[in-house]
Amino acid sequence: MGPDAKRDLVSIDDLSCDEIMALFRRADDYREDLRAWSGVCPGSIMATLFFEPSTRTRLSFESAMLRLGGGVVTAADAQSTSQAKGESLADTVRVVGGSYADILVVRHPCDGAARVAARYASVPVINGGDGAHEHPTQTLCDLYTLWREKGELRGLDVVLCGDLRFSRTIHSFAYALARFGANIVTIPYPGFEMPPSVLDRLDSQFGVQAIAASVGDLPGIATAENSAAYLTASRPHQLALFTNLTEHHVERIDAIYMTRAQRERHAGQSTEGYPRISPELMRSDLMRDARVMHPLPRTDEIAYEVDADPRSIYFRQAELGVPIRMALMAFLLGAIEIDASRPTAFASDPGLRFAAGIGAQCRNVRCITNSEAVRYLPAEFRMVREDPPELACAYCGEAVRASLVGCLTSKRFHAHDSADARRIKPENRVYFESEQQARVEGFRGGADA
Repeated sequence: MGPDAKRDLVSIDDLSCDEIMALFRRADDYREDLRAWSGVCPGSIMATLFFEPSTRTRLSFESAMLRLGGGVVTAADAQSTSQAKGESLADTVRVVGGSYADILVVRHPCDGAARVAARYASVPVINGGDGAHEHPTQTLCDLYTLWREKGELRGLDVVLCGDLRFSRTIHSFAYALARFGANIVTIPYPGFEMPPSVLDRLDSQFGVQAIAASVGDLPGIATAENSAAYLTASRPHQLALFTNLTEHHVERIDAIYMTRAQRERHAGQSTEGYPRISPELMRSDLMRDARVMHPLPRTDEIAYEVDADPRSIYFRQAELGVPIRMALMAFLLGAIEIDASRPTAFASDPGLRFAAGIGAQCRNVRCITNSEAVRYLPAEFRMVREDPPELACAYCGEAVRASLVGCLTSKRFHAHDSADARRIKPENRVYFESEQQARVEGFRGGADA
């Protein structure tokens, strides 16, 4: 596979819906007999670079590669790698991606780290989870499991519950559900609501709107403090015809996706009263045909008594991680071909991005551009909206709103909605969040003498 053909999976957007469905069908083939495919990738080596703890993701990837006939090298502890000596992620992947390994799976505590790895590695990179940002292969597994259980994805009503702020699996899953036409009900633990950057992206890319929701009898989960929301790309426009409508009443649930509190990302915050799936909840009418999902590991958010219920499918999710990752790696390594169109211009498309060594900066303290990559990466954004200017960090997706537009050639700045700003050529534009930021960078106001 030549460098021009390199495909990475940094975001779920790096695969089209057609490609995802084709991977599901291939995974079904692999699942029939996991031991029958050792001739698919003989001689290929996968490196797992895990700078955060993992059980299922790392072992399922390693199992998948071994079942395809390949080999595995692994770095499963950040303290045993050269990162402990100060080596950058960019340098690590440049060394490991090449003669050491043919494909890399990277897990890292910084948001946007997988994008950095994909940029600098010469071999395909798979995001095994980057901070609180995304976890696209878990999303593939989740979608695959739900598709097998329900036979379709479009039109399903899926509840996302618990820590929606810091759970990267939630963010990737929400984007994918929106693309496949499912509806999302969010029931967050108070203070752990879906990040604005995720909601903005759901709106700008997929036309998903949020309206207040009321959820029926879900003991232990739905309370007045949960601030449930209904996210859908179609129904609000229809529901808005009824002027007396104040919220959408959820009358059925196809799946409930529970997440644990991501304590490693919000140390010190109390999670007393965290929602819990209990036997009592499973007896609710709303749960009659629902499937209970969880990316695992769980702590106390699902009672062990629920495990025996046939509607609990979280261990099946973990099992299906092997065949779907087999299909993904065989595809990215060029060992199999799938008859499906490639993705169009989603957020991961490089053509939508621009670098900005000056001006607006990502404000996400967890973003890799604000930690180790500050040494070698300039700020980089994609344009979400032109008027008023709204940018998104190309690495972590955090939104930045600019009020001023500067010209790189004249070194002057103007209000974003002024005629002077509109006359600046796109290649000469730089965006500022404030006048102070512009003046610190040596720009003068358009009216300055």
